Amino acid sequence: MDLDIYLSAAPWHKSSYSTGGGQNCVEIAVIPGSVAIRDSKDPSGPVHVVSPEAFHDLVSRIKRGDFDL
Repeated sequence: MDLDIYLSAAPWHKSSYSTGGGQNCVEIAVIPGSVAIRDSKDPSGPVHVVSPEAFHDLVSRIKRGDFDL
């Protein structure tokens, strides 16, 4: 799989909770067999690619508050 081809063609999505008011936001793109995650303020920066299962686990843990300070 040529990851760069998939990432360049992928439709990226921001959370509906993102307001554009300077909040820290991430974007995701679903690519074959994976979910790509990037910083919306730096779209040409690094991209983290994880399995759909790992992404689901991450979202579940965020919703549960596991990472709250």
